[in-house]
Amino acid sequence: MERVTLRIPKQQIEEVEQMVELGKYPNRSEAIRSAVREMLDEQTDSQSNENRSWAKV
Repeated sequence: MERVTLRIPKQQIEEVEQMVELGKYPNRSEAIRSAVREMLDEQTDSQSNENRSWAKV
C-alpha cells in the first residue's frame, strides 16, 4: 500500500473518529479507504450509465 498525506478539516476527522469509536470501521485509515472506494465505484457506475444512454427508456 502506498502512503498518502492529505489535509482534512477538523470537523470531518472528528466525524470519522466517531464512526471508528462506534465500530463502523476498525480505524480511520480504513474509513477513508472505504470512502475512496465508494467514490471510485460511483464514478465507474456513472461512466457505465453514460455508455448505455441508448438503453434509457
